[in-house]
Amino acid sequence: MLAASDHSAETAAPSSLDGALSQELAQLERAGLRRRLRALHGRAGARLADHGHGLLDFASNDYLGLASDPRLADAAARALRTAGTGSAAARLIAGNHELHEQLELALARFAGAEAALLFPSGYMANVGAIPALVGHRDAIYSDVLNHASLIDGCRLSRADVHVLPHADLETLERALERQRGRYRRRLIVVEGIYSMNGDLYPLDALVPLARRHDAWIYLDDAHAMGVLGPNGRGTGEHWGVTDGVDVVMGTLGKACGVAGAFVLGSRALIDFLTNRARAFVYTTASPPAIAAAALAALEIVAQEPERRARLRANARRLRSGLAARGWPVEGLEDGHIVPLVIGASEATMCAGAALEAAGFLVGAIRPPTVPDGTARLRITASAAHDAQSIDALLDVLGAALPSRP
Repeated sequence: MLAASDHSAETAAPSSLDGALSQELAQLERAGLRRRLRALHGRAGARLADHGHGLLDFASNDYLGLASDPRLADAAARALRTAGTGSAAARLIAGNHELHEQLELALARFAGAEAALLFPSGYMANVGAIPALVGHRDAIYSDVLNHASLIDGCRLSRADVHVLPHADLETLERALERQRGRYRRRLIVVEGIYSMNGDLYPLDALVPLARRHDAWIYLDDAHAMGVLGPNGRGTGEHWGVTDGVDVVMGTLGKACGVAGAFVLGSRALIDFLTNRARAFVYTTASPPAIAAAALAALEIVAQEPERRARLRANARRLRSGLAARGWPVEGLEDGHIVPLVIGASEATMCAGAALEAAGFLVGAIRPPTVPDGTARLRITASAAHDAQSIDALLDVLGAALPSRP
C-alpha cells in the first residue's frame, strides 16, 4: 500500500497525455487558431448581453428571429409540465413521445414530403443517414466545401468518396460517366446554401444530371429550410426541383430557433433510416419540450411569411451597403450569409475584436472551418435586425476594415 506522501507525488505528476495535448494547444495558440468558449447572457431578438456589455448579433443563424420568441418558450414550458425534462430512452425503446410524431408529421406537411425523421442535431443526422444509405460497395460524390458533418458521414460510410471542386457540374458528370457500372449505389452529397460562402448549389442543373446517371441526391439544407422558397421549404422549392431530391436534411436550430434536425423523404426512406441509421437507433430521444417548441416555430414560419420578406430586405440593405463602401459581395443580392474574406487569421480575429468592442458580434472564421488563407468575417442577416442596426454595423465596418480586400 502506498504511503500518503507517495500517493500524492504520483497523482501530481503530469501525464504523457496532458503533455502531448499541451504541446498541440501551444501550436494552435502560436498559429492564431486556438478557440475558447464564451458565455453570452440573454437573447432578445438581435440583442445579446455579455457580462453587461450589450451586443448586436450579426453572427448567429437565428435567421427569422425566433430563438427568443416567447411563443416558443411558452410551448416548451407547457410540455415540460406534462412530459417532463427528458425522454429517458431511445425512441425505439421507450423514448418515443406523441410530440415527436406530431412534429414529424408537421415537418413532412410543411416540406411537401411523404415523411420525416427527427435527429438530435444536424451533425447526428448526417453521420447517421449517409452511412445507412451507402457502404463499401458504393460511391459518394462530395463537394469540396461540404460541412464537417457531411465529410464525417461520408468517411463513416466506408464508401469510395470522390471529393469534387465546388459546384463543378462538368467534373461531376465526367466522374459519373467514367465510373458507370462500377458501384452498387452512387450518392451525390451537397449543401443547398454553403454556410461559409453563402452561395447556392445549382440544384436545377444537378437534378437532371443525377437522373441521367441513376445517382441519388443527398441535400443538406440546414441554412435554407424555413428561409428560401415562396413557402420557406428550402432550396428545392427555390429552384423548383423539390420532387427531384431524394434525401433532404434540415435543422431546427437555425431559422426555427430551437434545436435538433430532421431528414425528409419517401416513406420507404424514413422507415429504412428508422431501422438502420445508428445515430437515430442508439441515442436517447430529444426532450419532448424541444419538439413542442419546434411545432410552435414551424407554425410561425408557415403563417408569418413577412419574416422571410424582412430577412431578404435586411440582407439586400447589408449587401448594397457593403458594395457602396467598396466591399463587393458575391452571391444572391438578398443572400442572408455575407462573407468578407480577409485572408490572414490574425487580421480576421483583430477585425472581429474591433467590431465586438464597438457592440457588434460578427463571426470571425478561421481554418480549419475555411481553407487556409481564406479567413473571413461571416456576417449573417436576420429578420430581427432593423435598418438602423444594419447601417450602424456598416459604419463600424468602415473603421474596422479601412482597406479593401
